[in-house]
Amino acid sequence: MGSTHVNRRDLIKRSAAASLVAVPAIGALSSCASGGDGDSKDKYEAGDKSKSNPLGVNKKAPLEVVIFNGGYGDQYAVDNNTVYAKSFGKVKHAKTQKIRTVMQPRMVKGSPPDVINNSGAENMDVASLIKEEQVADLAPLLDAPAPDDPSKKVRDILIPGTIEKGQFGSNKMYQLNYSYTVYGAWYSKTALEKLDAEYPKTWDEMLSVCAKAKKEGIAGWTYAGKHPYYFAFTLYPFIAKIGGADVLKNIDNLEPNAWKHDAVKKAFEAYHELYAKGYVLKGSPSIDHIQSQTQWTKGKALFIPNGSWVENEAKKTTPKDFEMTVAPPSSLDKSDKMPFETIYAEASEPFMVPAKAKNLEGGMEWLRLMLSKESTQNFTKLVSALTCVDGAANGMKLQPGLKSAKDILGAAGENVVIPRIVDWYLELHKDKVGGAIASMMSGDISPSEAVKRCQKAADETAKDKSVKKYKHT
Repeated sequence: MGSTHVNRRDLIKRSAAASLVAVPAIGALSSCASGGDGDSKDKYEAGDKSKSNPLGVNKKAPLEVVIFNGGYGDQYAVDNNTVYAKSFGKVKHAKTQKIRTVMQPRMVKGSPPDVINNSGAENMDVASLIKEEQVADLAPLLDAPAPDDPSKKVRDILIPGTIEKGQFGSNKMYQLNYSYTVYGAWYSKTALEKLDAEYPKTWDEMLSVCAKAKKEGIAGWTYAGKHPYYFAFTLYPFIAKIGGADVLKNIDNLEPNAWKHDAVKKAFEAYHELYAKGYVLKGSPSIDHIQSQTQWTKGKALFIPNGSWVENEAKKTTPKDFEMTVAPPSSLDKSDKMPFETIYAEASEPFMVPAKAKNLEGGMEWLRLMLSKESTQNFTKLVSALTCVDGAANGMKLQPGLKSAKDILGAAGENVVIPRIVDWYLELHKDKVGGAIASMMSGDISPSEAVKRCQKAADETAKDKSVKKYKHT
């Protein structure tokens, strides 16, 4: 998330990942972020384990790390390279905004780097990679001593849900989702104060605030029209509020008629009303995430669906008195099954160690050091985002947006939803559901037609034998 996106299909076919990567692209892109050591597939021997080297890193083995250069940039990783190098040797570092384009050829060739930050719109489909046994089980990392407290294991210091988010239908964790992202409706506290308005807790209040803004020449909402799955950051928890958490679980499980639940219909109708009443910034359907955020920080619109990386990603255009704030999506009305405080939040920004990495132990040690107090607090300072380490940001002075994210996460308590369609069925989520939402929010189709399209796409995914299926337990 918080990424540079492309307006095309987000996945290559699961059953033929290798065949769809053009051979010329391998050579053309190798200098960008691939590098590597040619076609050599030999792994370095592990080193001796000790208190200072609990994973048994071979200190003579070089380490290669590739980072997604999106909303978080890559300085935090560069800084962690320095921490790693002090004890384990030099790190070869590269960054790219096109993870799949650059990394997929190397995964196919069997010569991947040792750590991949598999993020952004061009992230590789990790479910497919796991199915092809190309991703390492991170159990050694989880069972290694915590970097700042050897009496604890790494698994003991992670925010609840982090391990589960990295699991795909088994008890093995394949991804470490490093950042802890809070999603919601983002706004300028200053802009609302100028309107003499408070954040709307019900949809009627939302419509009233948008109407008030329209009279002042300000749109109620804008969004990344080229990447309409951004709407999921407020729509998915909105659906859960209306109908209960099980509605989202049924959607995740590809249950028949899950999308036809009344809660989905009501949520779609509510958002379509924003379009119908002219409360959406003109031109939003044709702009990307950076453009929509810039329009928002310029005061052209009040609200934007986004994640907590936005404070860092939009900092260049954000006025000093903006007072960036995030709130849970507005409730529909008093009949909602879940409280207003319900939010969508999760461990995100996935990192993997490829199964064919040459320095497997080094890759896991690099991730272990990323969980240290030094690296987690550095990450938070640099990019204004929380990490997956429980309590890592305690005592830190936080930027306004991040402070509000931390506050609403605390207020939500157990009312946190984590839709898994996002990573279990990436193509369905981004391409099909996102496409239906895009058509609805641009006025091309009705909410009922959008629901039909989502259900049809889910049914097709459920019947596709090439797609591995997952279930909530």
